[in-house]
Amino acid sequence: MSWLRYGLPAVLVLAGFVMLFAAGDGLKWDGFAMCVGAGLAVLLMNVLFRFGAEGDSERRAEDEAREYFSRHGRWPDESS
Repeated sequence: MSWLRYGLPAVLVLAGFVMLFAAGDGLKWDGFAMCVGAGLAVLLMNVLFRFGAEGDSERRAEDEAREYFSRHGRWPDESS
């Protein structure tokens, strides 16, 4: 999974820089923009997905705390 999160965007950005220095005049800026943009888009997609998944675990913990409160009449982190 680390390959998809960090490796693929890094390879795409690196490919953009390779195209910038190795391709002909007509293609180098377009290829650079395409590859770097795709790499940054994949990286941002992964970051946003991680933020969304983190919210799910927080929501689950809140639901468990509310269920505990319903059974015991106090929050789990309160002292008795």
